[in-house]
Amino acid sequence: MNSKQPYRIIISGGGTGGHIFPALAIANEFKRRYADAEILFVGAEGRMEMTKVPEAGYKIIGLWISGLQRRLTISNLSFPFKLVASYLKAGNIIKGFKPNVVIGTGGYASGPIMLAASKARVTSVIQEQNSYAGLTNKQLAHKAAKICVAYEGMEKYFPASKIVFTGNPVRKDIIDLDSKRERALSHFAFTSSDRTLLILGGSLGARTINESILAGIDKLIDSQIQVIWQTGKLYYEGIKAQVENKDLRRIRVVDFLKQMDLAYAASDVVISRAGALAISELCIAKKPCLLVPSPNVAEDHQTKNAMALANEGAALMVKDSEAKESLVSEVLKLIYDEQLSEKLSVSIGKWAKPHATEEIVNEIEKLMGVEHEVRTIR
Repeated sequence: MNSKQPYRIIISGGGTGGHIFPALAIANEFKRRYADAEILFVGAEGRMEMTKVPEAGYKIIGLWISGLQRRLTISNLSFPFKLVASYLKAGNIIKGFKPNVVIGTGGYASGPIMLAASKARVTSVIQEQNSYAGLTNKQLAHKAAKICVAYEGMEKYFPASKIVFTGNPVRKDIIDLDSKRERALSHFAFTSSDRTLLILGGSLGARTINESILAGIDKLIDSQIQVIWQTGKLYYEGIKAQVENKDLRRIRVVDFLKQMDLAYAASDVVISRAGALAISELCIAKKPCLLVPSPNVAEDHQTKNAMALANEGAALMVKDSEAKESLVSEVLKLIYDEQLSEKLSVSIGKWAKPHATEEIVNEIEKLMGVEHEVRTIR
């Protein structure tokens, strides 16, 4: 597996945690295999990857790029200039760094760097997280050598010959949650005799979920269940002010959960948005869940993600527009229906791909011509 020179990898993905965390997982696995590998991230200036990637120990270069808005805005008028500037800068990055392979996990910056890689005849790989392919990935598909996907049936978006069904990379610490149950309950000062609800809104928080929980907070307090409520940093102070006079002895309100493994381990049921990364984690955690897809995403892909599970009896779904009226009532029905909860847990667990990261890196190695023994995935 030794090479004369260290492998050089460019990874581009960002905008949301759903693009960034898979990108970091791939980088970490490659670094684990090749400690001397040189890995460079390319992101969009001003987006969260510009802080999250350096925090993880990797160098990142930002491009002056953003997405097109659905309505006419000044930002849209500048888009062509941003695209050209980003493409030219991406070309210089490719020329200077000389990567063996470029990997795109989605987000604004993926387009320019993947196009530049194609022009320079550098091998590229797409990692598509969603059941509905993003516009950038669809446009780049014919230029990629391989496309790693997380859902079956992606042939309607990509050339079948390029597709590899790997699943989405997720954090390693959620693979074995049963052994952490007691420690998790102790961490949140909860008891094992009561049911626990985990409320998530993605890395940035979810306004509708937060407002729906506020609308039904008295029902949650009266239900005697235990609640872990991640509000997101943007909403935390406002929510804290609205509930300060409530009896929250059994409810833990936090802006961000750093130990997600313990939150999953402590929970019996989860309320979540339907981003691809969140769903992949729920599948591995085998948690019965009630999904509230965000309508404010490209091509309404969260609804498509949620429906893919709901149609197979692996999750329940509440529309964003109906959440304030029904979310709390529906989740209370679920959390006390242990038979349905068990059924959902078994069904969603069948979708789990716990070794997705290793399989993606295996595919990258093949494209780079790495000769190695067949890896045993444990």
